[in-house]
Formats: sequence, C-alpha cells, structure tokens
Amino acid sequence: MQSSWRLMFFMSLASCFTESSEAIPGIPTTYAAILRLKSLSSSYSSRTRQRSSSPPLGSISSPSWHGAAAQQQQQQHSPTNLYHVSEAFKHDESVDHGPVFIQEPDSVIFPVDSDEKKVSLGCQARANPAPTYKWLRNGTEIDIESDYRYSVIEGSIIINNPSETKDTGQYQCITTNMFGSILSREATLQFAYLGNFSGRTRSAVSVREGQGVVLMCSPPLHSPEIIYSWVFNEFPSFVAEDSRRFISQETGNLYISKVQPSDVGSYICLVKNTVTNARVLSPPTPLTLRTDGKQGVMGEYEPKIEVHFPYTVTTAKGSTIKMECFALGNPVPTISWRKVNGPNPSKARLRKSQAVLEIPNVQLEDAGTYECKAENSRGRNVFRGQLQVYTYPHWTERLNDTQLDSGDQLRWECKAIGKPRPTYRWLKNGTPLWPESRIEMVNGVLMIHSVNQSDAGMYQCVAENKHGAVYTSAELRILASAPTFLASHLKKTIIITKGQEVAVECKPQASPKPTISWKKGDKALRENKRITVLPDGSLRILNATKSDEGKYVCRGENVFGSAEITASVFVKEPTRIDLSPKRTELTVGESIVLSCKALHDPTLDVIFHWTLNGQPIDFEKEGGHFESIRVQVSSADLMIRNILLMHAGRYGCRVQTTADSISDEAELLVRGPPGPPGVVIVEEITETTATLSWTPGADNHSPITSYNLQARSPFSLGWQTVKTVPETISGDMESAMAVELNPWVEYEFRVVATNKIGTGDPSAPSRVIRTKEAVPKTAPANVSGRSGRRHELVIAWEPVSEEFQNGEGFGYIVAFRPNGTRGWKEKMVTSSDASKFIYRDESVPPLTPFEVKVGVYNNKGDGPFSPIVVICSAEGEPSAAPTDVKATGLSVSEILIAWRHNKESVGRPQGFEVGYWKDMEQEEAAEKARTEGNESSIILTGLEGNTLYHLRVKAYNAAGYGPPSNAVRVATKKSPPSQAPSNIMWIQDGSHVSLGWEPVRPLANESDVMGYKVLFRQEGHSNSQVIETQKTSAVVLLPDVGVYIIEVRAVSEGGDGTPSSQIRVPSFSGGKVTSSQSSLHTFSTSSSTVTFLLVLMVPSTSW
Repeated sequence: MQSSWRLMFFMSLASCFTESSEAIPGIPTTYAAILRLKSLSSSYSSRTRQRSSSPPLGSISSPSWHGAAAQQQQQQHSPTNLYHVSEAFKHDESVDHGPVFIQEPDSVIFPVDSDEKKVSLGCQARANPAPTYKWLRNGTEIDIESDYRYSVIEGSIIINNPSETKDTGQYQCITTNMFGSILSREATLQFAYLGNFSGRTRSAVSVREGQGVVLMCSPPLHSPEIIYSWVFNEFPSFVAEDSRRFISQETGNLYISKVQPSDVGSYICLVKNTVTNARVLSPPTPLTLRTDGKQGVMGEYEPKIEVHFPYTVTTAKGSTIKMECFALGNPVPTISWRKVNGPNPSKARLRKSQAVLEIPNVQLEDAGTYECKAENSRGRNVFRGQLQVYTYPHWTERLNDTQLDSGDQLRWECKAIGKPRPTYRWLKNGTPLWPESRIEMVNGVLMIHSVNQSDAGMYQCVAENKHGAVYTSAELRILASAPTFLASHLKKTIIITKGQEVAVECKPQASPKPTISWKKGDKALRENKRITVLPDGSLRILNATKSDEGKYVCRGENVFGSAEITASVFVKEPTRIDLSPKRTELTVGESIVLSCKALHDPTLDVIFHWTLNGQPIDFEKEGGHFESIRVQVSSADLMIRNILLMHAGRYGCRVQTTADSISDEAELLVRGPPGPPGVVIVEEITETTATLSWTPGADNHSPITSYNLQARSPFSLGWQTVKTVPETISGDMESAMAVELNPWVEYEFRVVATNKIGTGDPSAPSRVIRTKEAVPKTAPANVSGRSGRRHELVIAWEPVSEEFQNGEGFGYIVAFRPNGTRGWKEKMVTSSDASKFIYRDESVPPLTPFEVKVGVYNNKGDGPFSPIVVICSAEGEPSAAPTDVKATGLSVSEILIAWRHNKESVGRPQGFEVGYWKDMEQEEAAEKARTEGNESSIILTGLEGNTLYHLRVKAYNAAGYGPPSNAVRVATKKSPPSQAPSNIMWIQDGSHVSLGWEPVRPLANESDVMGYKVLFRQEGHSNSQVIETQKTSAVVLLPDVGVYIIEVRAVSEGGDGTPSSQIRVPSFSGGKVTSSQSSLHTFSTSSSTVTFLLVLMVPSTSW
C-alpha cells in the first residue's frame, strides 16, 4: 500500500495527467499569478454619458448546487454596462460635469501561493474637474494613509502582500468631484488555495462481489472549485468511468454500482484546483472482496440511486447546467432522463454513460421538473428535481443627466427586467437616499418636488435581485442665473409686407424664469387684439401696417438681474407676380418660354425660383432642356427646349424678397406617342393562333389610333410583328388574335400602341406560352447521297428545325427502293437531330442507283415526304494498293516519293497517305503526310540527315483506306559541309571582281563537295544573284555603281554548306585592287590613279 504514495513524486509531471473534466466554462481564464474574472462591464463608449453598471461575480450569491455555481460564474458576461451622454452635457472636456465611470472594478481570484505579491482592482472615471477616489471594503472605507499595503493610482487600488484573512471581501470604488459622487458596483476579492488531505490512514472497504460500493474522497479545504479524479493502484492508471463506475464532480466520491474481482486494489482520490492547477492526493483506500463462504457473492437487487442533483437546481439563463444521477444495483442499472412537464430540450446531451444530463445555453423555457430513472431487471428507482432559471437584472430604461430651474419638479424613472423581478433603491452622492416630505420613491420612480440647490448632485438607481445588481447614474443640476441673450439676438432687423404677421422672439436664458416686458421706442407697449405678448415672451403683431414700423425693446428680469434686446421693424408694400402663359399644350420635341414678372418694393432685392411639380429644377442635371433667362431685374424667363413627355406638369415661379415670398403656377400639357399598354394576357391558344387581351396605356393627350402585336420565340431574331385577326387593330380595341403561328413553339407576346404623334414603347412581355401540337408540315430538304463503305447506301438530308417539328416524338421516315422497282422499303429514324441514314446490304453492288425520299412524323401523325431523288450506293474504299513506289533522297532533310494508282481499283481515291518511319522504329509510330486528288508524288520535309527511312503509300476516300503498298527504303543525304570557304582573295578590275578561295574539306559524316555558289547583292537590297562553279574561283560582274556584299558557300548532295564571311566590295571603274583576309595589297598602272581600299571583314552571318 505504501508504494501508491510514490505518486507524490509524479505531481511535477502535471502535463501527463488526463483531465476528467473541463475548466469553468465562460470565464476567460489565464493562469497567471492573478486570475481576473472579466465581465462586459469593462467596455466603454466614449460618445455617451448615460450611466449604468452590471453586477460583478462577487455580487452573485452562491447557491449550494455546485454545477449551478459554476454556471453563475460563466454568466458574469450577461449583464452589460453601457454609458450614454445626454444632450445637456456634451463630451467636450471643456464642459464641467460630474463623474462617469470608464472602468469599474472586476472580481479577482488571487492564488495564495502566487509569486506575484500584489493585486489590483481597477477604477477610472471621466469628470471635469478631475475626480478623486476612495475605496470601500464590505461597506467600510479603507484608510489608505494608515496601511502601507494600500495605494491608489489613477483610481485603481493596489494591495501589496494581500492577506486572505485581512483582504477577502466586497470592494467598491467611490469617485467624486465638485458635482457629486458615484459608487461603483461591487467586486469580490477571493483567494485561491488547495489544502492537503488528512494524513490519517484510511480503512479498507470490504464488499461482496456484485455488491455496490461508494469510496469517499473527503476533499481538503479549497477555493474556488476543484476537479475530481481517481487513481487505481499506481500512476498513471486512472479509473475509467463507464456504466458501472462513476466519479461525482459534486461529492468527489467514486461510485461502483456492481463490484467485480478486477476492482480489487488501492484507490486514491486526486483533486485539482481549477485556478492554480495545484493537485493533491488522498491516502489510499483499499478495496477488498469478502470471502465468507457462500455469502461471498451478492445476489441481484433493485437499483438504489446514490448520487443525484438537488431537489431545486438554480442556474443562469445562457449558462450550461450539468445534473448528475447514478445508482448502485445488480445487474448494473441503466440511467434514463426525461422532463416531466414537456419534451426534453433538443440541445440536451447525455454524458458519462447517461449519468450526467447536460443542457447548454439554458433558456427560460428549459425550466421545469426533471426525472432521473435507474432501472434493471430487478426493478427501478426514480428521482425528481426542479430546474429553476434566473436572469440578472438588465436595464430597459436608464437615467439621463438633467438640469432644472429652482422650484421645478424632478421626475426620474429607471426600469430593469430580471428573474426574480428586481427591486430598486436610490443613492445620492454614493449614499442611500431616503423618502422625505419632498422626496418620493416608488417602483423605480424618483420624484423631488420644488427642487433647490441642496438637491443638486450625482444620483444612482440600483436594480437588484438575489443574483446581481446593475447601476445607472445621472447628474442633477439646479440652475440659477441672470437673464442673458445670444449675441446674435441683441439687435434684429425685421422686414415684412403689409398684412403680414410679425413675430419677434424674446427667450432669454435665465434661472429662475424671468418676467418679460416690451417697449416701442421709449413707451411701454400696449397689447390689443392685433398686438400680443405670447406666453414664451415673444411679441406677435397681426395684419401689420405702416404704423407698426419702429424699434421694439424686450426686457427680461429675475432676482439675479436683467437684459434687453432691440428689434427694428420695417413694413413694405406686398410683392405681386405675373406668370404667363397659364396653360399650354405642346408636342414632344417642341420648345416654349415661360415668363415670370414681379411687381415689388424698389428697395427690396428679388430672387426667382423655378419648380416642376413642387420640386426645384436642377438646371445642371436636366440635359440642357431647361435654361433660366434673366433679362431684367424684375422678371425671369424659363426656356424649355426639345420638350419630353416627362416635362409635362405644373411649373411654379416663386419670387423671394427679404420681406415676403409669392408664387404662381402654369400648367404644361405635352402630347406624345402613347405609353406602353398594360399587362398582356394570353386568353386562348391553339396550334397556330393565340387570342390576346391587354389594357390600354396612357394616350399622352393624343388618342390611340392602332395597335401592333409582336411575338418572340427561341427561333426568331428578336421581336417580330405577327399577322392578326382583324388585320388592322384599331385604337379602341383591347383584344385580337395572332395567327399563322408555328405549332409546339414557345412564344412571348407584347403590344405596341400608335397615335398621330408616333409609336410608343411596347408593353411588358406576356408570360411564355407554347402553342399546341400538330402533324408536321415541313419535309426535309436537300436529300442526297454520301460516300460510304462498300455495300452501303448512305442517305443524307438537312434536319427539320425544331421550329417546324410541331410536337413531341419527332422523327424521320426514310423510304428507298432500287431504281425501277415498285415497293418502298421504309426505316424509322427516331432522333430529331439526325441528318443521315446508312442502309447496308451485302447483295447491293457498288454504284447501284436508288430512288429515295425522306418523310417526317411526330406523336400527332405522319407528315409529308420530300421529293424523290436518285442516289447511288457507295463504291467503297479503294481496293488496290499503289504500285511502282519509288523514293529518292533529295537532301539532308527531304525525300521525294512517287507512285502509280491502280486504275482497276474499285473505290475512287480522294487522295493518298504516305506513312514513314525511321529504321529503328516500329511502323505503328509512323508519321503521316497526305496528298489530295490525283497527285502521285510528295516531298517529305523536316527529316533527319543521313538517316534510313521506311515508307508505305495507301489510297483513301470517305469510306476509308485502301491496302498499303509494299514498303520501300531510302536514306536522306549526309549533312552539308560545316566548314565555310576560307582565305577568300579577290581582285577588282572596273566592274569585274575575280574571287578565289581554298577548297572545303568535308568531314566523314558530311556530303562530298559538288561545287560552290557565289552569292552577291547590292547593299540595301534583299534579292541575291548566284553564280555556280565547280572550281575554287569565279569572276563576278558588278553591273551597277555601289557597294556589293559577297559570300561563298559549298554545294553538296546534303544541301548548301556554311557560308563564308561576307565581304563588301565597291563597284567603280579605274584602278585594280587586290585583297585577302590576312593582308591588304594595292596595285597601280601608268594609266590609272593609285587607290587605297579598306576592306571591311563582316562576321559570318546567314545570307
């Protein structure tokens, strides 16, 4: 038994352990020194200043059910923490405002044995002036000054050398500036540790074979959760869970429903901390079998449920819940689950041989009674428990910053949802707010009557249930100031016309609300039926006259002071307008000018605006149709060119002055081609007709005179006009019949209307419809014969287009008979695409004449036959091989092959095919070359030099190939000499140039030299002249004056050899010049002038 304790040695090999369960889901864990349980509340929106917060992990009460607690930790992300700005306080940092949390503290789990010696809880707020911070632990303020372990940096608290006994608890941050204080949500500081098992030796457990047993783990003290597994005998032998063995992650115990002899051994409980990953082992528990006579084997007995989920299980919405159920029994019981009050959730999964029911993403509808049933052949046992689903509080309505005048009433309402339903409490400057004579708090509503400066501050509404709390905050400001006006309102000039209403605004900013008084000039203004002061302090004058002109002064006053504004009022004569013509009818393409004149006070400027159907005309985007013409100050014209239908409507001219605005409208009617007719309906369809109806479109102010029907099919080139009944469709008709359609063809129809102006746009196409089937009416065309094999009659024709097949099941009837006989032989060709039929009869001689006709049919019946034509049976492929085949090597890459055609051959050839292959190759790899017609020779090119080839010739025609000739053999010539003529020497006498060179010596694998070619051409020309000679010298006549380029090549059976280097020789009369490639010589005579000639030797290039 002591050997099992050696497992302690292997605890450092943590990575070798196979984990039997997972870390807490939903927590973004990092196994650093400090594990922070982050929630979404750390997110922050910089654009808003409504204030709210969500519960940290520490604010969630921990129920006794372990699985639910783990899921509650997962659900720390569900409540959200959002911030919003009200219109009262903008995000401009230059504006003073109270604190708004940017970051609130998150719950922290700190490992006791961590190398990190400090822990931090974050807190940061935005405020102007900048805020200060203090911290509470368990509701009591922490004295930062008196304990050196604490420090606050930019709002966050740092705890050095944290102590479990001193520092465990709930933490809150309070931030304050001159406008008040707000309190953060709670965050929990928790310490993670794992104690050691008691070292006391555990007693052996002795059971009978077949009996059930529970091995107790009795875990040490720990925080937070731990994971259980069991080791059997020695590491690394772990107990594998199955239908007979189960390890509860709630109790840690090992349950064996039916003990077998193989279970005997030593069992050790291994626990692992989910945060620190620390592991400890229990002392071993021996398991033995009792062997007391006949009673050593346990008899069968009914199941007994040893571990089950609680009677009431609570879990958060969105979490994953795991419920356990396992029973002892003989035989081994099977476990099944069901939801008593409804079907099992479809997402539910059974784990660990059905001993665990797992429900992911729990929703409210998953709540209810669940039943676990253990059953074997001896009986069954049942357990039932209630699953309750809760939700954290969640804001549906938050607080907004508010500013009020003294004496006003404040009403704030916050609303949250959650299960159980949340309750509400209020804080002012971080401390509880209680009802008073002026303060009422009912169900999330806060009312303060007759507010004063003492009520200003930071307020928070807290919505909470037993699972968590959320916070929302807002600032209340009480205003107190003397009246002020915006600088732009201090002096105003108001220009109106007689009879208009004058409104002079007077709304000073002040708190409390000021009293308003008005003067005209130096005298107090008297109100009457026309002149009144409105409740908001503004002055209104109805039906203004000249006497109302003058200066008006508004004064606002309260206990803190007063302010005034002045408004100067001028009353002018009203503006009048004349727009012409008032109503006009035009035809598309015509033009018109609308004239707008204004009669107005000469001291006022006037602006003209043009509209069409109430919308301003954009002269830049109207395609040049509109132009505004301003000739005089008091008039404007609108030119409309090349008018379109879309330009019809009401044209408005608006005259705008600084005093008034007046407008008038003119109506423009535009006549044009009709609009498209309405929906086209196919009412009746036959083989060749379609009855159509439609609704008339807009006539565009010119009556419709006629309609035109058009059709489109897959076989037509776009839309085509169809014949109709009646032949002419008058403008008052709304239906007609399309005739002479093809049967069994898909058609679309549309209608086009015409009036005196022209033809309009077509209607939308009708739905696609197919005409009915009919017997085909079109016979195949161009029936003729084709080449074929011997004893074949090949009949060809042009297939009938699908457009004329008239129905399904279309095919051809091929009828034929030998010329001069009576009875027809008919064959059916079922393919509508067929264009050929081959009839084979061994008794038919070649070129036997037949009378042939081809008919058509479909499912409706047989159609017509084509006219009778006479065609002959095939003569077949050539029957004889070519004779007298001869082949001659022409050059290094060419062979000439010639043959004779056997005139007695049956099957006229269309040409001949030559197959040729190298001596060491197989005939199957032969390359092919063809002739056409009666050609009886061909030059094969592109061959290899000095190579033996085999050749065969055979005739061919459309029926196939004839027999091949006997094979002949021929070799290509050797390659031409690779050596170029060298040491070229020349002497020039006038236009004659005498050349000489050393002879070319071919190599053994090169052709013998048969002679030489001298090629010369005038510089700048492409055509060369050639002199052939068998000697190593030649005389060249240069006929024209200029520079000549000369080169020499050897000639052999294998072709021309490598050219010599080019020489450039000028042509002139006079002296005699000699040259060589190695030296330059000059000669002279008594009758000529000595001339020096530099010979340019050009590198050898292709001629």
